[in-house]
Amino acid sequence: MEPAWRQQGRGRGRSQEAQVERSRPLQRERERPGTATGRGVRTKTGSTPEPPHGLAVQSKFEEIRKSNQAAAQRLVESHFSSSSDDEDDNSIDDGDHKEGKRGKILASAFTTYTDQTGGDATGLQRTGQYVSDLFQSGALTCLICIASVKRTQAVWSCSSCFSLFHLPCIQKWAKDSVFLVSSVTDEDFGQKQHPWPCPKCRAEYPPSATPNRYTCYCGKLQDPPADPWLVPHSCGSICQKELKPACGHTCLLLCHPGPCPPCPKMVSVSCLCGKAQPLPRRCSNKAWSCQQPCGKLLLCKQHKCSQPCHTECAPCPRVSVQKCVCGREKAERPCASPRWTCQQVCGAPLSCGNHTCEEVCCDGDCPPCPRSISRTCPCGKTKSSLPCTEEVQPCGDTCDRRLACLKHTCSMRCHRGSCETCRQVSDTHTLITHTLITHRHTHAEPCSVSLQEVEKECRCGRYRKQMPCHKEYLCDSKCPKTRNCQRHQCRRKCCPGNCPPCDQSCGRTLGCRNHKCPSVCHQGSCYPCPESVEVRCTCGSTVLVVPCGRERTTKPPRCKEACRCPPSCHHPTREAHRCHPGTCPPCKQPCLLPLPSCSHTCPQPCHDVVLVKSQQVHLAGPWEQPSEPAFVKKALPCPPCQVPLPTACFGEHEVSPVPCHRQGRFSCKRPCGRPLTCGNHSCSRECHLVNSNPCEVCEEGCSKPRPSGCPHSCPRPCHPGACPPCSQMIRQRCHCKISLLYVECTKLTAADEQTKEALSSCNNQCPKELSCGHRCKQVCHPGVCEETCQQKVKLRCPCKRIKKEVLCSLSPQFAVECDDICREQQKKVSQLKEAEQRAAQEEEQRKLQEELEAFEKRQQRGGRRNKKRGRREEVDDERSKAARWWRWCAAFVLVPLGGALLSAATYYYLQESA
Repeated sequence: MEPAWRQQGRGRGRSQEAQVERSRPLQRERERPGTATGRGVRTKTGSTPEPPHGLAVQSKFEEIRKSNQAAAQRLVESHFSSSSDDEDDNSIDDGDHKEGKRGKILASAFTTYTDQTGGDATGLQRTGQYVSDLFQSGALTCLICIASVKRTQAVWSCSSCFSLFHLPCIQKWAKDSVFLVSSVTDEDFGQKQHPWPCPKCRAEYPPSATPNRYTCYCGKLQDPPADPWLVPHSCGSICQKELKPACGHTCLLLCHPGPCPPCPKMVSVSCLCGKAQPLPRRCSNKAWSCQQPCGKLLLCKQHKCSQPCHTECAPCPRVSVQKCVCGREKAERPCASPRWTCQQVCGAPLSCGNHTCEEVCCDGDCPPCPRSISRTCPCGKTKSSLPCTEEVQPCGDTCDRRLACLKHTCSMRCHRGSCETCRQVSDTHTLITHTLITHRHTHAEPCSVSLQEVEKECRCGRYRKQMPCHKEYLCDSKCPKTRNCQRHQCRRKCCPGNCPPCDQSCGRTLGCRNHKCPSVCHQGSCYPCPESVEVRCTCGSTVLVVPCGRERTTKPPRCKEACRCPPSCHHPTREAHRCHPGTCPPCKQPCLLPLPSCSHTCPQPCHDVVLVKSQQVHLAGPWEQPSEPAFVKKALPCPPCQVPLPTACFGEHEVSPVPCHRQGRFSCKRPCGRPLTCGNHSCSRECHLVNSNPCEVCEEGCSKPRPSGCPHSCPRPCHPGACPPCSQMIRQRCHCKISLLYVECTKLTAADEQTKEALSSCNNQCPKELSCGHRCKQVCHPGVCEETCQQKVKLRCPCKRIKKEVLCSLSPQFAVECDDICREQQKKVSQLKEAEQRAAQEEEQRKLQEELEAFEKRQQRGGRRNKKRGRREEVDDERSKAARWWRWCAAFVLVPLGGALLSAATYYYLQESA
């Protein structure tokens, strides 16, 4: 839910306006020719031709323009009717117009009442104050949110104190109040119906009375529209509420805030005592006295009322001699309290004839004898009906009445009087009882009795202690629980849990920020501050009463009196203006004070009191925030005289007007232009006096052209003749870009191309690499290196047995071929490999043949074999398999491995021999 101050234009009071505005486009649509008259049906007359496209666009534009103007007008009206907080106090005519408008609204609201009273409005003071506050800026304030109540916001009015609250604020207040009471008092939360109080007068309302609708003051109209010619939140009709005190008449005013005024009707009534004839009186003041003595008999039945005409007689103020209730004594007593009792016992015989009445100052009706009714023995176990002269004897049974400890019972025989202190006997001692039976009386005599301490729990249940049974155990621990206020602790010693209500003062700061809550410490929000503050205008003639806390944000009331503040400048009087808050506007009259250095007067506006920005204080560090610039009132001096006077410049170049305060020759800001002593330049200074201030000396550098190739400028200042030769050194890289060389500028610019190459060489070996990978052998040179490498490299034959050394540049032209020895070695190696392969193939063929023969033998034998023969054959088969595996390894692993080793040995041998 948004706060009330943000709900401008969203209250329920705008619902009817919104419906009317929504209905206007529908009416326009119905009024258009050719629009739909039914649901989904379009009518078109043949006589009416369809307008051209240009006219249709123009009519649509005019319609949109009119709707926009109407919306802007509604926005302006809603802005002016929203609140009086934003009124502009600068226009006097506008203020007079609003005052007249306000008076007309008040007069129209009170017309029906003043017609009955003949123009007398003395009974309308209280109601008129409520109505007048609706039109004053800041007078109506919602005490819940401390915000202004605007005429377009939904409100609720208390029927007891007639205070206005925002409808969302009072709904939230009622809900929170019921919730807090239910959370504290209800065991079954939310089941009971608790009332909620008014924030100001604390009048209680049932939960069913929680406002849920926005109605006018009289309650007839829901969501009343905002009418600028009616009282805000009013329906404009007659109130017709029942007047209080009830007289049978209703209120005659228009719907209004605050209480209804006294009844203005004329009725015929008699006086208070009813002796005089009826007279016409105002219904609100119909009780009158004829001032004749009353003469009625008072309650004392001895005197008559001597007061003038009144309604009920007061108690008799006289003193007389009166008897007590029993009639034995007499004394002077006020007639207003004739019944009194003495201190004598009655003593009259009772109905039994054996006893007397023991009542004090009995009036004669004595009660029956208390011994004549059914009585019990002292322990209460046996009932008996005996004459009143006989005493009821003890029954002889155990007493069994609860002792003071409330845990044990009396162990003695039935006896008269109170039971003794609890004596719980230990297991090591015995109670020796001597029973003496005489006339049915029993007496118990304890012997060697000892008190036993029992373990008792304290009242709060936190500690236990050994102590006598008849004593109560209270510990010293303080209760840490919080009281019903949920702010303070109980702090009561040995608290059993039923903590008492908090008795401290609340002391929280109220919403006004000026006072503290005087109520007892409580839960929830504090009630609004009941105080009111007077806001006065500057002169004190006009007073506005606002709730406490609103004086800081409420504008002072508008005052029609003239401002009485004395002038703060040198002028004798101020400009005429109304009483206003704050400082007076600055004086706009011309200064007209004589200037000190000439005969002219100051034409500027008055500057005796001017706001000047004060100097900023330097911050001590980044933790300090810069404050806003402060302004100080100061009296500024008169500005210099600005009257123009014709004056020539120093060089007599021109004649221009100069202000009076700067009278005298001046510089025209143009360059001097006279030739300097160097003969090459002219004076560049501003216009100046030639006699006292000669022209400048030329300090510019030499600007003559330098020889080709020289990047330096002439070091001498501007001079006549040729420049001297350059003697500076030039730093440059050598051809190989490794070393830095310093060469004199004159030698470098005067040398030819071959000399320049020699000066640019560092005379070291060139670090560049050739395409073959070797370093260049020449001295540092420009350009690309020559590809004639003189480095020697080794060449080998394809089998790597023969090697030769040749120059790197000639290596692509030479090739080393294998000789006959190399060929023989290669032939032997190939023959060895072929023999190994043949041996492996033969071994494989033999294995296959053996397997085939073994399979054929098994097929020829056929039939069942005995177990021994089968086992022997299995062993033979395993042996044959192992032999075949070893032969396979020898053929395919050992033979190639041996051939490889042999070929490697042969190769190394041939290498060594070569």
